[in-house]
Amino acid sequence: AVLGCAVWALLPGLRAEECPAPCTCTSLGEARGARVECGSRGLRSLPALPRLARSLHLHNNSLASIPAGALDGLGRLQELQLWDNPWHCDCRILYLRLWLEDFSAPALARLRCASPAHLRMKPLGQLSGNELGGCAALLPTKCLQFFWRDLILIAGAVITLILVALALKFSKKLVCQLTLGRRRLRRNISKGH
Repeated sequence: AVLGCAVWALLPGLRAEECPAPCTCTSLGEARGARVECGSRGLRSLPALPRLARSLHLHNNSLASIPAGALDGLGRLQELQLWDNPWHCDCRILYLRLWLEDFSAPALARLRCASPAHLRMKPLGQLSGNELGGCAALLPTKCLQFFWRDLILIAGAVITLILVALALKFSKKLVCQLTLGRRRLRRNISKGH
């Protein structure tokens, strides 16, 4: 453990990020990231995780959900262990389910709901929208934020295209005027000689 801490402190990319207090972190080398061991620590909430985590063990804790966005910054993550946690399968679990669908189907398959009672022992990956209940009330706000962002991006793209089209039209008109001007100038010069 002392050697792991010493290597952790020497690794430049990880010095700025502290290993979460209840966990132990071991460097896997500067290019590979770190192993973050938080399994069997009695965690009720997710600690601040190092962004350079490559292997993350959160199994056998008291985690009921993962806050939305908490795993998004873990770009080097290749291994995640979440089993043996009392997952509460309501709207708050939706982020974890969707994140795991992209990250690891086997990890998702190992997770089971502990509550509410009617979903006890149901695999998280098999939950339907009806079983999650009131999530519909939460989703439109998020969807609306994305809608406005996307609408602004689309409007910006359309305005840019219009401006480019107008610039092309204006440049063609200008080229035509310059060409006609040259021809007139040549005619006038020819007539003068």
